[in-house]
Amino acid sequence: MPEVPRFKLNTGALMPAVGLGGWGGVEQEARINAWQFMVPALQSGYRLIDTAWAYGTERATGEAIKKSSIPRDQIWITTKLHHQHQGVFVEEYFEDSLKNLDMDYVDLLSKVLTLTDQLLLHWPQTSKFVAGVTDPLDQDGDLITYDTPIFPESWARMERIYESGKAKAIGVSNFSIKNLEKLLETAKVVPAVNQVETHPYLVQQDLKDYCDKKGIVLTAYTPTGYSTVRNDPTILELADKYKVTPAQIILGWHIARGVAVVPKSSNEQRQRDNINLPTLDPEDVKRISGLDRNQRLCNYAKKPGGKVWGWTYEQLGW
Repeated sequence: MPEVPRFKLNTGALMPAVGLGGWGGVEQEARINAWQFMVPALQSGYRLIDTAWAYGTERATGEAIKKSSIPRDQIWITTKLHHQHQGVFVEEYFEDSLKNLDMDYVDLLSKVLTLTDQLLLHWPQTSKFVAGVTDPLDQDGDLITYDTPIFPESWARMERIYESGKAKAIGVSNFSIKNLEKLLETAKVVPAVNQVETHPYLVQQDLKDYCDKKGIVLTAYTPTGYSTVRNDPTILELADKYKVTPAQIILGWHIARGVAVVPKSSNEQRQRDNINLPTLDPEDVKRISGLDRNQRLCNYAKKPGGKVWGWTYEQLGW
């Protein structure tokens, strides 16, 4: 079983640098049965699962841990608060996530989507609460959000959860330098993690440098950039050089930069590949970084001047 590297957070905790993405798709049955791809991942050496209230896989995550027979204290769970669950709803929906997970704490709670050992605030924007509607949309099909950020209030409530011990760390997701600076104007606790889209076509070096200075570990979602990046000629050349898959080259590049990754795969062989990563030569790390196009592949405006989950690029700080 491979030894997965760990990155030290500003809390002192050692977080696995490679975790399993807990996205279960959009179909309810697939979300319920997500434990089926999580169990073999845990048994092959994964010790971090990245889930979220919005993913609908928190229950499956808790079930996977029980079925794996691996002690809970050996597994790092990250979950996230939904974009509706800010302000006065933070504590209520955190408790809902704990109930879903069937746990009494998480390792990382993130402002936007997750709560486990770590709770994260998934997005800086907040959508308006409409009973029975998870994603309220306007006539243009955009998420209905508040123009004025309320994440400082949400963060203060997350700090109380952190102080209670129910979240061992708290962090954010999809936060730019602009919104991190806004958050840090009032924050008493510096986020432990910032989870963002980053891959060789979207290196985000300025954000990485900023987070490094603040003691915030950057975590990559969409870390391999889908087939778009995996089929890049440079990536294919390096995969041949190191005798590994293109995904392993890209994930190895992230680790070399000090960026944690949470690739999602339900294929057992690819799961094993994703935690058996090559150590890249420094010159090869530079070559991969040189592929940067500032190109978003997961969350991006579908038309010029458009919005992403209800906010413009200017509001997001992109």
